Amino acid sequence: MARHLITSALPYINGIKHLGNMVGSMLPADVYARFLRQTGRETLYICATDEHGTPAELGAKELGLPVDTFCAQQHDAQKAVYEGFNLSFDYFGRSSSPENREITQHFARQLQKNGFIEERAIRQVYSLTDGRFLPDRYIVGTCPHCGYDKARGDQCENCTRVLDPTDLIDARSAISGSSDLEVRETKHLFLLQSKLQGEVEAWIDEHGKDWPVLASSIARKWLTEGLNDRAITRDLDWGVPVPADTWPELAAEGKVFYVWFDAPVEYIGATKEWADQDPENRDWKSWWYEAADVRYTQFMGKDNVPFHTVMFPATQLGTREPWKKVDYVKAFNWLNYYGGKFSTSQKRGVFTHDALEILPADYWRYFMMANAPESDDTSFTWELFSATVNKDLADVLGNFVNRVLSFSRKRFGDEVPAGSEEGEAEAELGRQIAELLAEYERHMEELQFRKAAQALRALWSAGNSYLETKAPWLEIKTDPEGAALTLRTAMNLIHLYAIVSAPFIPASAAAMRAAFQLEGDTATWVTQDEARSLTFVPAGTPFTVPPVLFAKITEDDLAAYRERFGGGEEPTA
Repeated sequence: MARHLITSALPYINGIKHLGNMVGSMLPADVYARFLRQTGRETLYICATDEHGTPAELGAKELGLPVDTFCAQQHDAQKAVYEGFNLSFDYFGRSSSPENREITQHFARQLQKNGFIEERAIRQVYSLTDGRFLPDRYIVGTCPHCGYDKARGDQCENCTRVLDPTDLIDARSAISGSSDLEVRETKHLFLLQSKLQGEVEAWIDEHGKDWPVLASSIARKWLTEGLNDRAITRDLDWGVPVPADTWPELAAEGKVFYVWFDAPVEYIGATKEWADQDPENRDWKSWWYEAADVRYTQFMGKDNVPFHTVMFPATQLGTREPWKKVDYVKAFNWLNYYGGKFSTSQKRGVFTHDALEILPADYWRYFMMANAPESDDTSFTWELFSATVNKDLADVLGNFVNRVLSFSRKRFGDEVPAGSEEGEAEAELGRQIAELLAEYERHMEELQFRKAAQALRALWSAGNSYLETKAPWLEIKTDPEGAALTLRTAMNLIHLYAIVSAPFIPASAAAMRAAFQLEGDTATWVTQDEARSLTFVPAGTPFTVPPVLFAKITEDDLAAYRERFGGGEEPTA
């Protein structure tokens, strides 16, 4: 059986991320990782903060902190938020780690050895006001392709086109805001992607045919336009240094590697960080080097696709070493906020720490996955959020759990009642649950998260339909044993829901499961036969009624959220 390696695009170190960032990479990766673990697959889920490049330096400058202190603080702050969302990373590392430095420098040496790195003199923007060369993200201006006036020197946030700083119109320094710029000559290392284009194309032809259209189309668009040689060093004070044993002159000048060169390497580096915590029992290299038994799945927003499907595979291929390359790229479109983009820089939309301050993580986890932007951009609105929470979580699941357990305790006490033997209604329910579970599993295996959420809701709805049909509140008046059977069956459904809902709503699933004081309850998943028989929770099992799983969002709540975050106004770019 294959081992499963999962990574999600590394969040930049500068600031807490918004919901669009969460749903586009980390949350779906977590849902998938949880599902794989529960269904018995060996799984390693790796992520890290992306700590190099200009966002780190500019963020530290803004707060008046040394950049290493800033990164350490921001890493801890982000990690706390992700723990609040119950993201089940096996390891959450840092791209500034010694492990990443070591492996990044190794990659560079191998590429140099194999003739895929070249030192070139280039003309680069120099700020007379700041007295330094400006790396790409230190330059902002107007995108020549779409006219967005806050484009960065490496990529336009609006149209996602990759740029060079000299492409920008009305360029200015991100440090001082000065437009007193000139172009001077300096030396940098270039990755000769043009020499690797044929190999990358052949690799994508072989491995990318089953990727989602979003991922494969972006990768092929880059290849159609042709791979250009790309500078992989920058003039920064913070980053993985160019190794002096290979490039002494550039090392003496303080050159560091471009963040998009070392950041993907951190997937490997973070795995080594994980292994270094327990070296006797963990082997990082078996996941990445000659790892034929590993299936590697990456999760990312569409803006990250080119770097992961073209640039990093080219880097790996150029080492001429058997590094594990991605098998499946799950790419997402944008989650927008009332039709306009979530934006960290513009502080537009709901940010993850604020979300947790308002409501527990499971509300957000379910909403985002049920509305994941898989085929198209989708839009967050408070109206859609409240409708999803109230209808699916509060009315369908939460109400079912509460009324079953409360009614049974009121009529039969604090143990699961026995009742009569199962009849045709229970047999039909078992067949329906088994079919819906198979559908849910299929969508999860295929990484179709919106469809998986629909199938999960259908499982919850089947319990409500059974309860409405049997109506134990009426049944108990004429057939107490039949009512007891209905409630025992419904309690078994609650236990099943607790298991299969855990990838989406882990905290609520744990609360449902903890309602039953069931000895030896070690099941991690439900088989089709178990779903048909519904015999997890036998008669006589003590139970408690948990607090309300999901409170409804009221109109007053909505008004408060709109006042705090905005909503319904005309979107801005």
